[in-house]
Amino acid sequence: MTTTRTRYLIQPLPVEVLAAVRRTGRDAGGRQVERATAEGGEPLRCCLRDATPGEPLLLFGYAPPLPEGPYREVGPIFAHDADCPGPADVTGYPADWRGRPQVLRAYDRRGRIVGGRWHDGEDPEAVIAELLADPAVDRLHSRNVVYGCFMFGVVRG
Repeated sequence: MTTTRTRYLIQPLPVEVLAAVRRTGRDAGGRQVERATAEGGEPLRCCLRDATPGEPLLLFGYAPPLPEGPYREVGPIFAHDADCPGPADVTGYPADWRGRPQVLRAYDRRGRIVGGRWHDGEDPEAVIAELLADPAVDRLHSRNVVYGCFMFGVVRG
């Protein structure tokens, strides 16, 4: 029996958002961006991998893509302080984060939470497929389990 996987696209931090943050030095809440040097392990939302020690980083508030409403929130994220090539692949789960437990939050077109699931990172595609099988689900947000921070978005591909 052949199992088919749901086709989806990973949505990292939009290039234009990061360009505006770098240009203005302000985040989604209008606060000053913080510059830092990576200790190593900081999850980079621009290229969807962990930082290596010594990389120059930005730490700032980001509002993940959702329509305006009560479920839209601003939270802290890390990104490169300089241009980076972005993720190697947006047609599959980020390879460097495989095995990392995450929470997938499901949202409808209005930006309301309509479900979610924790996964251990070993087979995130199964959880993504299960959540996207619900026609009410418009998009998913992957969230850090401990801190709750936005990691990346997922939409049907």
